Amino acid sequence: WIISGVKSDKHSVSAATPTEEMNGAGNLMDFLDEPFPDVSTYEDFHTIDWLREKSRDTDRHRKITSKSKESLWELIKSLLDAWSGWVVMLLIGLLSGTLAGVIDLAVDWMTDLKEGVCLSAFWYSHEQCCWTSNETTFDDRDKCPQWQKWAELMTGHAEGAGAYVLNYFLYILWALLFSFLAVSLVRVFAPYACGSGIPEIKTILSGFIIRGYLGKWTLLIKTVTLVLAVSSGLSLGKEGPLVHVACCCGNLFCSLFSKYSKNEGKRREVLSAAAAAGVSVAFGAPIGGVLFSLEEVSYYFPLKTLWRSFFAALVAAFTLRSINPFGNSRLVLFYVEYHTPWYMAELVPFILLGVFGGLWGTLFIRANIAWCRRRKTTQLGKYPVLEVIAVTGITALLAYPNPYTRRSTSELISELFNDCGALESSQLCDYVNNPNMSRPVDDIPDRPAGPGVYNALWQLTLALIFKIVITIFTFGMKIPSGLFIPSMAVGAIAGRIVGIAVEQMAYHHHDWIIFKNWCRPGADCVTPGLYAMVGAAACLGGVTRMTVSLVVIMFELTGGLEYIVPLMAAAVTSKWVADAFGKEGIYESHILLNGYPYLDVRDEFTHRTLATDVMRPRRNDPPLAVLTQDSTTVEDVETLIKDTDYNGFPVVVSRESERLIGFVQRRDLTLAIKNARQKQDGVVSSSVVYFTEDAPQLPASNPQPLKLRRILNLSPFTVTDHTPMETVVDIFRKLGLRQCLVTRSGRLLGIITKKDVLRHMAQMMNQDPESIMFN
Repeated sequence: WIISGVKSDKHSVSAATPTEEMNGAGNLMDFLDEPFPDVSTYEDFHTIDWLREKSRDTDRHRKITSKSKESLWELIKSLLDAWSGWVVMLLIGLLSGTLAGVIDLAVDWMTDLKEGVCLSAFWYSHEQCCWTSNETTFDDRDKCPQWQKWAELMTGHAEGAGAYVLNYFLYILWALLFSFLAVSLVRVFAPYACGSGIPEIKTILSGFIIRGYLGKWTLLIKTVTLVLAVSSGLSLGKEGPLVHVACCCGNLFCSLFSKYSKNEGKRREVLSAAAAAGVSVAFGAPIGGVLFSLEEVSYYFPLKTLWRSFFAALVAAFTLRSINPFGNSRLVLFYVEYHTPWYMAELVPFILLGVFGGLWGTLFIRANIAWCRRRKTTQLGKYPVLEVIAVTGITALLAYPNPYTRRSTSELISELFNDCGALESSQLCDYVNNPNMSRPVDDIPDRPAGPGVYNALWQLTLALIFKIVITIFTFGMKIPSGLFIPSMAVGAIAGRIVGIAVEQMAYHHHDWIIFKNWCRPGADCVTPGLYAMVGAAACLGGVTRMTVSLVVIMFELTGGLEYIVPLMAAAVTSKWVADAFGKEGIYESHILLNGYPYLDVRDEFTHRTLATDVMRPRRNDPPLAVLTQDSTTVEDVETLIKDTDYNGFPVVVSRESERLIGFVQRRDLTLAIKNARQKQDGVVSSSVVYFTEDAPQLPASNPQPLKLRRILNLSPFTVTDHTPMETVVDIFRKLGLRQCLVTRSGRLLGIITKKDVLRHMAQMMNQDPESIMFN
């Protein structure tokens, strides 16, 4: 829908051609006391000019500082302006933390609703229902009279084939209802609420405008449909979409302060911090959130934004902790406490899990992109509701028989991460106990696996295959869908299987040379839960290509601070392996698939081409559309605007000399002429437009001239025709340019836009240059 919505707006896309908007540097027209309200705003699907936004903010700040010395009121206003950034961060943290807490509680309740209901209070989840029960024993803490499965409630029978079939049928029915509601709400009210949102957030933070993507409707519908989508049991998570939700909160609060609402560059600083708050509440990892925003999402991240991101993430985490959605007085669902250290020899299986993570990441990205491309180019894309219903039906049908796929993915990961203590009732902890054991509870030695563990291994292997296949088809459907939790589940299952294998090998062969140094008989030396944690990090790294932020998120998520080295080893290995097959992570791949104009900072341009090879006009193209400084009439300008789609025009001394004076933006030019015709007497079609400092004295019979020097950008960015493209690409990336002009000895030769750079890079990599759809 995102793409089709853009394609249908032919005018906005066609305006993307050779030249892009370039904003003026100073205030607007001579003949206006106040700047025209629409000036300096950007069209939808256009790129902002970072340099201009920066200079406008500097001008605004200078003005406020000089005024603050005039009176006490102006001083107070300047202090309020200085503090507005922190106020926005506080509000973002409070709202995103509250929404995350509400989403967590709603997901718990609705996930359990598929299996049964609490009779004492229907709004309680299974766990909350049994907490309040006085009749629950520790061994049967999941069974309490207040909680009844649907079959027991309807027929009075809890066991038997009939009860199982009825529960199975109702489980599928609830799943279908939830997913149908989710896709219908997205389709009708907010098409932008689908997907994870991170590829679009990355594109928006790089300076692209997608109006409505961070709007109020998107925020509301994404929050509601995220609960429905996760509760339906589909293989998706809420963590990625929570970044989108937090950025919507950031955009909402930006509109309250003119400092941010009128400056797109400043707005993006706030959105970077909001992304940090989103990850903070998604994982309960405030520091990981800040690093995620810095490493993965943000394009421009000044030091000031780092502090504010830290503050927003802190407030969001504190708010979530106050709501306490998991009921464990901790920020995270996966908190674990392991009682044994790790040993050097274990680095081998950790690195093997890293290799598995890298291979799974590559497989997933290629298969998912191929499926999404098929969705775009075939009839399949026309039936999004049918696709969601079909995938949900298949998922529920296959998930119910296996206890590891029936429960929510977050609960599955939590169980896989857990260490087996004396009080665990999971079948993963069904070890053969030694009756002569007289050790403290927290130091349980390695033991032979019982039948429950072997049974669990078969079920986990089937769950692993199921998750690998179904996630490929789920991610990218027209409902909110995150990828963090499904990726972690794949890695955690693989890791737990490897962990149990190593543990049993160490128990039965403790005299082998590799186990001799660190595994004494009767000692606890292998922790399978740790392998699950390392596997989860490896698979998440393979899919997203995160490294530093991933490790920090994982140790904040689990509290396993001493296991940083295994996590680092797995994360680095998975990135190396995945990068060997392709540099793009899943988010970059979706950006390429959607054709967003995104210049990735991490891409290296190594080709030996020059600016003259990329600039327009090319050899057989018509000459560049330019304005002259003192010989163009209003009618000429209006004709040029009408006949071309270009977003700006270079201004030269004369057509003969072609010496560059500056650059004027199409939008500013249109508004200036329109305003002059309305408010300035004597301006007619034959009036000459002057971009010079002083208009010459004209005879009284001549029409009134129009002076437009104030909307002229006198310092457009220029390169020479022999500048290497490597340098040009670097300039575009680091300065966030929309276009630069190409000159030789001060004479204008052509123009290079961001779109031209992206097209050239695509050509150099043997990709379709027309895939960059926007300007």
